[in-house]
Amino acid sequence: MCVGVPMKLVEIDYPMAVAEAKGVRRNISLMLLPEDKVKVGDYVMVHVGNAIEVIDEKEAKEIWKVLDEIITVLDKEGK
Repeated sequence: MCVGVPMKLVEIDYPMAVAEAKGVRRNISLMLLPEDKVKVGDYVMVHVGNAIEVIDEKEAKEIWKVLDEIITVLDKEGK
């Protein structure tokens, strides 16, 4: 199963960037997105180190809410 995660862009040096989610920062590639379509503060869906689409903040928060619920269930099942 492949999972993308929403991350907020905190630094851009196109075609690379630093993105953050839940206090974790990662270097990611922006090569799949046009340079003029991304800016610091944008949320992007990141899959295997690549930003694959720009999403809005509301959508990012909704996705993280579901991911957090899944993580909670998996943690309970693993104990």
